[in-house]
Amino acid sequence: MDFETLRQGDFGQLGQAVTAWNGMIGKLETLESDARDDLKAKADKANWAGLNASVSREFITKTAGEFSDARTQAKTIHDILKDTRDELVSYKEQLDQALERGRKKNLTVTKAEGGGFTVTMLIHPDQAPKGHEVPDHSPQDMDYLRDDVQRILNRATESDTTAATVLRAIVDQAEVGFSGASYGDRDAAIDALHKADEAAKLLKEKGDKMSPAEFQKLNGLLGSYKNDPLFQEQFATQLGPKATLQFWADLSTPDSPNNLTRTQLNQLGEFQKNLGHVLGGATQSDSPAMRQWENDMLKLSGEQHSTRRGGKVWGFQIMSNLMRTGDYDDQFLNKYGNQLVAKEKEMRLPGNFWSMQPQPKLNYIGDTEFGRDPLTGFLTALANSPDASTDFFNAKEPQDNAQWVLKDRPYFDDSPLKDGPNEAKDAVGKAMFAAVSGVSDPKDPGAEFLPHSPEQREAMKRSLGILSSRGNDFPPELRDDMALAMGNHGDWVHRAMSDPVSRHELDSGQLMEVSKQISRNRDAYGELVRQMHGAVVADIYTEKAHPEDSLDRAGRTIGFLEEARYQATNDEKGEKLADASWEKAGRYHVIGGLVTPWHPAGDAAQRLVDVVTSKMLEDEQNKISGEATADHQETYRRRTRELQRIADIWYKENTEWAEDPTHEGYSKNHGIYKQIGEAANDGNKKAEGVAGVQ
Repeated sequence: MDFETLRQGDFGQLGQAVTAWNGMIGKLETLESDARDDLKAKADKANWAGLNASVSREFITKTAGEFSDARTQAKTIHDILKDTRDELVSYKEQLDQALERGRKKNLTVTKAEGGGFTVTMLIHPDQAPKGHEVPDHSPQDMDYLRDDVQRILNRATESDTTAATVLRAIVDQAEVGFSGASYGDRDAAIDALHKADEAAKLLKEKGDKMSPAEFQKLNGLLGSYKNDPLFQEQFATQLGPKATLQFWADLSTPDSPNNLTRTQLNQLGEFQKNLGHVLGGATQSDSPAMRQWENDMLKLSGEQHSTRRGGKVWGFQIMSNLMRTGDYDDQFLNKYGNQLVAKEKEMRLPGNFWSMQPQPKLNYIGDTEFGRDPLTGFLTALANSPDASTDFFNAKEPQDNAQWVLKDRPYFDDSPLKDGPNEAKDAVGKAMFAAVSGVSDPKDPGAEFLPHSPEQREAMKRSLGILSSRGNDFPPELRDDMALAMGNHGDWVHRAMSDPVSRHELDSGQLMEVSKQISRNRDAYGELVRQMHGAVVADIYTEKAHPEDSLDRAGRTIGFLEEARYQATNDEKGEKLADASWEKAGRYHVIGGLVTPWHPAGDAAQRLVDVVTSKMLEDEQNKISGEATADHQETYRRRTRELQRIADIWYKENTEWAEDPTHEGYSKNHGIYKQIGEAANDGNKKAEGVAGVQ
């Protein structure tokens, strides 16, 4: 900002803009409130089906979010404009005061060519009117005035240019719609940009050769600003994809006596998390610079990168480890995933197994995984982004992703120093649950379970079909995740289990096979039973037109589950299917958190489900010895108390209907037990047919 612009500055229009934006905030707050508390609240409660269940609800949810982002962006713009306007007004006042001080010493400031300024005498002593005494000044006075004016102009220029910089950066965050970036003033926003430049420069110039003090400073910056949108994008774009990958490649095979893996080993896991958060948040930006970053990263991920020792590591292996934390953009994740699967097919695993010499350490989160398997980190990112996971599991082009990760892919051990579940398979299960449910963590008490979209239903059908085709090769790591997924789709599953000979959207034969595989482990079986108890109780609470049907369906589903367990735990066919968990004495352990928290019965049903399940699973009669019996009658006998408790729940909810003389056979303590018992027997028999038992 030049001298004349500030001296003549009239910031009235800027003040009017501040006032207008303040009014806009009030209007948007009203719209946001209406959208959230009226439109979205009603949409969440609406009992929609078909196209409305996905299109209308999704549109309203997205629109409500846009109003929220619009209000946030409007407030940020208002605060930055107000901050800038107040500062410019202050700088103009400071300039006027400096000029007045100069006049008192017979000094003035005039505009010079090129936008500069010159300090001169206001009145030359030789030209002063007769009798007029001209104030004296020293050369230092001229220097002081010059320096004061220049300092004020510098600060005004910085205020003006930084405001423009951050406003453009905020607007660039969203190509369409509004950004959710929130800053209380211009200084906070510009500070984020400056800190990002500082962090990117340090990492790019020093890499893994930085000192411990420099590393700790960098880690502190990433940790402090990991959720700051402007910092995230500025850091990612200033560092660039190539430098990001090269840094991690060098970090994985250190050869310097001052290497970070020796001096900062206990901090590298936190650093990896912070870096992942920053890069993930950066991909949420729609700016041209970040779109180019994503395109370059996708290209570089499919290439090998040299380490300082001369080894080679794939970009996919590096980037996937940085995806273990952070919220990555859905479109970027799906492009990345499609290319990763295509590369694995091209490599013709297991011939390569992503192996490298010398063996690098690419993952510092935890102490078991080397980080060689890129699928683990990528699937962890999918689990954190359910919509992207749904798209991934439904994709059939350029290849069938679900078929690859759930069945065809040869997995390998990436933690050879420790026995236990395969981490990549465990990540597949979590990503699969996110795909079918729309929820990252089913055990999170704050998780919001909404009605399923057609795409989530399709992901459930595909996952069920693929996993059921594996038979006894069903991955043990997926048992608990599939049990939770079946509970999440409890309405579908309950209907198919309770009437397995009819045609349903979920195939009863596939449900039997998957239920059998889940039941090979006692804890996973307990989770499946608990989840289906939730579906049964939800059905009892919501079936009002024909209450007798919910009692009948309850018995049939329990019979179906009993047959699945019988098939899994008997060795009649010469093959022992159950694992050692069934032979251990002790109390049962339930894996999951809340059971079907989306069902309309709410907390009341939750408590009932917990009671029924815990009593049934801890019942001494429910244990199965190492030599599992092939006697169906013994299998049936174990479920009696379970059926009685469910029947009691049904009777309490439908007492008036059951005591109506026109509804014979539903008396308390006898009729309801007989009805549900017969239904369970029938469910067993029909499930036998589905299971192929002759």
